[in-house]
Amino acid sequence: MKVSDFKYGLPEELIAQTPIKKRDESKLMVLERKKQTIEHKIFKDIIDYLEPGDVLVRNNTKVLPARLYGKKETGANVEFLLLNNLEGDIWECIVRPGNKLHVGTKVIFKDGLLKANILEVMPGGTRKVQFEYQGIFNEILDQIGLMPLPPYIHEELKEKDRYQTVYAKYEGSAAAPTAGLHFTPELLEEIQKKGISIANVTLHVGIGTFRPVKEETVENHEMHSEHFYIKQEDADKINQAKQNGKRVIAVGTTSCRVLETIADDKGMVKPTEGDTQIFIYPGYHFKCLDALVTNFHLPESTLLMLVSALAGREYIMKAYQEAVKEKYRFFSFGDAMFIM
Repeated sequence: MKVSDFKYGLPEELIAQTPIKKRDESKLMVLERKKQTIEHKIFKDIIDYLEPGDVLVRNNTKVLPARLYGKKETGANVEFLLLNNLEGDIWECIVRPGNKLHVGTKVIFKDGLLKANILEVMPGGTRKVQFEYQGIFNEILDQIGLMPLPPYIHEELKEKDRYQTVYAKYEGSAAAPTAGLHFTPELLEEIQKKGISIANVTLHVGIGTFRPVKEETVENHEMHSEHFYIKQEDADKINQAKQNGKRVIAVGTTSCRVLETIADDKGMVKPTEGDTQIFIYPGYHFKCLDALVTNFHLPESTLLMLVSALAGREYIMKAYQEAVKEKYRFFSFGDAMFIM
């Protein structure tokens, strides 16, 4: 299968640069796989498509304000992006300008509120960095860090919390699980009142999620690894829906990847912690997932391949052409799709 099979034309003005004013008033495209229909709705209408006994599985990861701007001791400006907490106060970081940040270089952020020492150049050019500070690291990050917005967003984010879901809980992501950005506390409450249960998984989204597929053939692409866990109470809710013949609906591709990584052949899950490199593309047989809430994804991306695996490539590409025609907003701050 060719990566170019997942190419589509997208006018640049349809790439959403800022979040919509009210989270649940974005557009919603509803795809019903059996009937091969396409409907145009508003996101809060999703409740009309959910049935009592269904379970909505969402990713409650929280984005770290992981982009830091500082100065070398010489006064030169530098930029750090925190990737992985290796141990204690030692992190793997992307640094710019990379050619000027050698082992032993010291960097100061915000008048010395945070200091960094470069310990090692890691494979791929990232750096192993030791941080020094007084107080609590995450509180300092909240003070001085910026949200690591995707490379296709050029506008400044005025409200930090708009790149977090309203249920974000456990810090560790380099990017938001964006399908969840459409939900409001009020909509979630209405959904629960209707008899739909809500289960959580935690998958910390890595910066690799923005990495383009460089292979020509889909099957040759090597997927990046991401850390996840799911608790007993959440596994129970998913299994109960399965046992009762109800639907497991993933909010976003990250939740979907956790479910499909841990499910057995009958679609049952158990509490697990680990790393997943699952790569879902057309031909994949879904074990647990019945429906998916998702945003509109980049051309030739692994996420577009995942939704094509669920709904069929031709149907998805037709839906994307329709979304362009109807001027849907694309990518992280864009509109949503419900595949059922």
